[in-house]
Amino acid sequence: MTPAPAKLLIIGVGNSYRSDDGIGISVLHRLREQVPGEIRTLEATGEGTALMESWKDAAAVIMVDAVRSGAPPGTIHRLDAHAGQIPKRFFHYSTHAFGIAEAIELSRALGLLPRRLVVYGIEGKSFAAGVGLSTEVEQAGATVVALMVNESHTC
Repeated sequence: MTPAPAKLLIIGVGNSYRSDDGIGISVLHRLREQVPGEIRTLEATGEGTALMESWKDAAAVIMVDAVRSGAPPGTIHRLDAHAGQIPKRFFHYSTHAFGIAEAIELSRALGLLPRRLVVYGIEGKSFAAGVGLSTEVEQAGATVVALMVNESHTC
């Protein structure tokens, strides 16, 4: 018998050694203390095929990652994959040619998109080598933790 799909998978995307790019991992660590144990959590680098593999059995997915769209640092973007395409330009700083936006669109084209997929993007300030988050991104991360906890209760 095939196991039932996970109700919710929360993915923190990022690289903790590239300054604000580590916000997805930071948010995930804080979330793990606040969400029920039956909710699966995963740290990810943002590589598209790995993301697709991770969410293939999930009914709902919430991701958080740093983005760069030109908005002020700390701006929070909530992107619903079922409402339209995820702007590829948000993730242009990624080292992966096949990243989050591409994985979502390929999943959509193949009919493999989870029933619900939301991406919280936090506008980064610095993506230089180094550890630690900018003040604006750290504060936005705290807000996103609260938003994701609330959203996890509706999945």
